[in-house]
Amino acid sequence: MSKLSSLVAEYLAAPRILRQAVAGLSREQLLARPIAGKMSTLEVVVHIADFEPILAERMKRVLTHDRPQLLAADENLFLAKLAYYERDLEEELAIIDTTRSQMGRILRTMGDDALGRVGVHSERGERTLGQLLTGATGHITHHVAFIHEKRKALGV
Repeated sequence: MSKLSSLVAEYLAAPRILRQAVAGLSREQLLARPIAGKMSTLEVVVHIADFEPILAERMKRVLTHDRPQLLAADENLFLAKLAYYERDLEEELAIIDTTRSQMGRILRTMGDDALGRVGVHSERGERTLGQLLTGATGHITHHVAFIHEKRKALGV
């Protein structure tokens, strides 16, 4: 299996891990903030859903442009201004699934040499497609750990 194929397989597996982490939670449990100063489980899922298209767009720009500018996004502004508590869990999970499915289909047409293509992030500097894909893959697993922490605090 090529390096890119392996990364794409991990990228496509992550949404199932997220779905398992939120399975069986009531709306009340999704909205609860059992850990002071931390987002609710719904807010975590919405955050992931809001950033999936951004992460995919960055990868698309790197694949199609020479050294494109990749704009930063402020997760705190998204949380404060984009009605996170009004959002629907299943809709958010579907956005994640669909975005990853589409991006996976695109990435599967590329060779390993595409992993070295570069974009320039407005805050972090040069980023290769390999770094962007690895970061996107880890984004879900990073946040799933927080969901498990919330479940434990809620006793579920």
